[in-house]
Amino acid sequence: MFDHGMRVGIAVSGGADSVFLLHALRELAPRWNLRLSLVHIEHGIRGTASADDAEFVRQLAAGFGLPFHIHTADVPGIDDNLEQAARLVRQAFFAGLISGGTLDRIATGHTRNDQAETVLYRILRGSGLSGLAGILPVTNEGIVRPLLEIDRTEIEDWLRQRGIVWREDATNQDRSYARNRLRHEILPLLREVFNPRLDEALANLATLARDEEVWWESELAGPTCPGTQILKTSDLFRSQPAVARRIVRKAISQVKGDLRQIDFAHVERILEMARSQEGHDRVQLPGVDVFRSFEWIRLAPLAAGPGADRYFSMTIEAPGSVELPGSTTRIMLQVQEKTERPECHATVIDELDWQRFTPNSGALTGLELRNWRPGDQYRRVGQPKQEKIKFLFQEARIPLWERRDWPIITYNGTIIWVRRFGAAAEFAAGPASRIVLRIGESGSVESGYRSSTR
Repeated sequence: MFDHGMRVGIAVSGGADSVFLLHALRELAPRWNLRLSLVHIEHGIRGTASADDAEFVRQLAAGFGLPFHIHTADVPGIDDNLEQAARLVRQAFFAGLISGGTLDRIATGHTRNDQAETVLYRILRGSGLSGLAGILPVTNEGIVRPLLEIDRTEIEDWLRQRGIVWREDATNQDRSYARNRLRHEILPLLREVFNPRLDEALANLATLARDEEVWWESELAGPTCPGTQILKTSDLFRSQPAVARRIVRKAISQVKGDLRQIDFAHVERILEMARSQEGHDRVQLPGVDVFRSFEWIRLAPLAAGPGADRYFSMTIEAPGSVELPGSTTRIMLQVQEKTERPECHATVIDELDWQRFTPNSGALTGLELRNWRPGDQYRRVGQPKQEKIKFLFQEARIPLWERRDWPIITYNGTIIWVRRFGAAAEFAAGPASRIVLRIGESGSVESGYRSSTR
């Protein structure tokens, strides 16, 4: 949780839990040579009471001779759920202190009671196993919770015995908040009727779930690639349901950055999509666009606004190269003397006969690189007649989302080359060709679904 010499900010609201945390860490700091400071957020939620809390914490910092970091925000003025807005403000402030190098860790005063409330709240909302892990003792963002094994009553007793004062937040009694109803109504009833040690039981459940999560993370370890994810349907429907659900949840998390608003039904919808015999399907989840085509499922971020133009086109010279829009892939045209004879069984080639063009001053003009359009057709090498490229896509099982940006090269309006399907028969290099125009791609590695269908 702490390493020797760390700079640790203690998040002190003024309440009993955070005040106790301050005193506890002050006593323990010399063991690890911790450099402490106080961190406080004045949310502006309770008017003068919020300002009084900030002044109380400021005086604590001054009394102990510790640095004080405060952030003032107008949370009620944010167009969002009040609790959600306060949480986002808090996360941003903490992240800034850590990423900016001011602090290494921020310790918060969450207790076992907070853990119990969180776990029960998530159960009632239909959380999955990962949600039951509750409040984590240590997060990847550098937040630590040293008090998760201590009950709130123990903390308040300790403070009273020593005459240490703290501040009470009146909003903690407001039953309009779901968390307060759990704390003051539902949990006390459950303790009385079912289990007086309910908080401990729920906290233990969180520990078990957290350990399960750690194991699953190691079992499904793989490269972390935020952004669009591609899943193979066979990997999902052949896996045990528990494994398949984990794969889907991990993919969703990579796309949207978290699993908020993702519930059981969303994950099952994707698994249903994978099991279906239908070749194409689509559904939109919170923050994620899920698209099945053939044996592949793509999970991508939802478009934030109007998409890019449906079509693109650009001139290209030979020799020369150009980058595809929205991609790091470059289409390269090279003019070379032919040194090898093509294999007699080759049906797809990316070499064109230079003599079939009419280059001016050594450079070939009249070439255009564009994406596929419905109705496009051409005659491939080895074929007796023209074919619609749409049918070639279907035959090769090219996913629907790949087709829109599929590169095609034309010469004075005539298609002379299509990615994967090669040169047009009328322009393809043959045994007698001496100079060839070679077309290639660079700058990206082909996706597994494309190479696996070759």
